[in-house]
Amino acid sequence: MSALTAAIERPAATGVTPAMQDYLKAIYRLGEVGGPVTTLRLAAELAVSSPSVTNMAKRLHDLGLVRHARYHGVALTPEGERVALDVVRRHRLLELFLAETLGYAWDEVHAEAERLEHHVSDELDARMDAALGHPTRDPHGDPIPNREGVIAPIAEGPLVALAPGALAIVVRVTERDPERLRYLGGLGLRPGMDVVVVERMPFEGPLRVVADGAEHVIGHALAASVLVVPPRQS
Repeated sequence: MSALTAAIERPAATGVTPAMQDYLKAIYRLGEVGGPVTTLRLAAELAVSSPSVTNMAKRLHDLGLVRHARYHGVALTPEGERVALDVVRRHRLLELFLAETLGYAWDEVHAEAERLEHHVSDELDARMDAALGHPTRDPHGDPIPNREGVIAPIAEGPLVALAPGALAIVVRVTERDPERLRYLGGLGLRPGMDVVVVERMPFEGPLRVVADGAEHVIGHALAASVLVVPPRQS
C-alpha cells in the first residue's frame, strides 16, 4: 500500500455509508440554495429516482440524521448536519487543493472531489488545510466549514438583484455544470472579479454586465448563480 493510499483511507462514520453521506451533503446544499428540500429536488440533485430518494430518506430518518415527513420533504437533524458539514468541508478543501496545487480548472475540480471526498483522513484534511493557509472559500467561492463545522458568514447577494451602475465583486458562483462554469469564467464572472450591471431586462430577462473590462449579455437564470458583495465587504 502506498503512503498516499494510506493517507486517504478513511472509514465512514459508524452506520453512515458513503451513499448516505452523498444524500446528507445534497440536502445541505439544497438548503443553502433555499426552499424546502423535496423528494423531487433531491432526486434531480443526485440524478436518482424519486422512489430511491424516499427509501434513503426513511433510512436516514431511522438513523436520526434527517426529519422526513411525507409530502413535506426532508431536513437535517443536528447530527445529520454535522455529518453533512464534515463531507462538505473535505469536498471543498479537495477542490481548492486540486486547483491551487495540481492546476485543475475550476470547472474540473467538482467531479474529482466527488470521487475522493469519502476517503480523506483527518490527517490529510489537516495537512491540506495547513498547506492552503486555512482557507475559508473554495475555487467557486463556496464557504469551507472549519473543523468544528462553523462557516464564517458573509452578506452576499445575487447579481440579478444588483442595481444598475453599482460596482460589486463576485464572491461565489453556485453553478456546477462544467460547460456553464467555463462560460462564466470566460466572461470574467468568477470570485474576485469586478462586475457592474449595465441594464436588467424586465420579466426576468437577460442582463447586460461589464466584467473583466468587457460588456456581456447573460441570461437571468445563469446570472442568478453569481453572488456578489459591495467592494468594501470583499
